[in-house]
Amino acid sequence: MVDIAATVREAVKALEPVSETPRLDAELLMAHALGISRQNLLLDLPKLTVPDSFIALLERRKQHEPIAYIVGEREFWSLSFQVSSDVLIPRPDSEILIETAVNIGAKYPPQTILDLGTGSGALLLAALSEFPGAQGTGIDASAAALAIAHNNADRLGLNDRARFLLQDWTHKDWTKALTGPSGLVSYDLILANPPYVAERAALSREVAEFEPHEALFAGTQGLDDYQIIIPALHALLSKGGTALLEIGFDQAEAVSRLAEKNGYEVESKQDLGGNDRLLILCKTSE
Repeated sequence: MVDIAATVREAVKALEPVSETPRLDAELLMAHALGISRQNLLLDLPKLTVPDSFIALLERRKQHEPIAYIVGEREFWSLSFQVSSDVLIPRPDSEILIETAVNIGAKYPPQTILDLGTGSGALLLAALSEFPGAQGTGIDASAAALAIAHNNADRLGLNDRARFLLQDWTHKDWTKALTGPSGLVSYDLILANPPYVAERAALSREVAEFEPHEALFAGTQGLDDYQIIIPALHALLSKGGTALLEIGFDQAEAVSRLAEKNGYEVESKQDLGGNDRLLILCKTSE
C-alpha cells in the first residue's frame, strides 16, 4: 500500500518550483482524485490510499495548469463556481465589485443587474445571492462560457433569476439584445470585468498558456473594450444606477478620464494588494 501522506509530501516538493502554495495544491489535487473535500482528506489521511489518477493530475499542475481548471471549480464570494478553460478563473481581487455593490445597495437594493462579459457568471450570481429581490442578465461573446454560467446558476439555485445572452459588444448595435416589451431595459447595477490586458503585457504561464485570450487582451493599452462599454452605459443605466468596472492596476487614470468625458462621476477603489482595481461610475446628470 502506497503511503498517501508520503505521496503528498513528494508532491509538495515537486510543485515547489511551480507554485507559491505547493502544499495546498498537492492536497487539493489528492482530494479531487479521491472525490472528497480537502478537509476530509486531512481528517482521514491514515485510512486512505493513493488513487491511480493522482499522478496524471500532478503532472498537469507541474506544467503550470491552474488548479481551478484541473479540479473544475473555484470559490468566489464563498460560493463554488464551475470553471473550465473557456472562462477566466474568478479571483479574490474581483470580490471588491461585490463588496462595493453590497455597500451601495444596502439602502436601495438593485432590482435589475447586468453583467458585461459574464464568463462563469461569478459576478452576476454572487450579486444575485446578495440581492434576493433582483433579476439579472449576463452577456458574453462565448457560447462555451455561457454554458458554464448556466450550469453555475443551476448549481446555486439562481436560474429563475438569471438569464444569459450570447452577445458581442464589438458588434454594431449590441445593446439591442437588451430590450424588453417597452424597449431598452435599464439596470440599477451594472458589473463589468472586461478584457483589459495590454497585448504585450508579461503574464504568468498559468494565465498566458491556459486562460482564454479573448477574455484577457484588449488592444495595445488594454483599453479597447472600455472605449466601447463606457459610452453605452448611459442608455443602460437606470436613473440613480451605478456601474462598477474592474480595471488593470495601472489604468485608473486613463479609464477615469474616459468615463468623465462621457458624463460620469468616478470613484476609484483599491484591491487587497493596494492596487487600483475598481471604478464606480454614476451619471453626473440625467
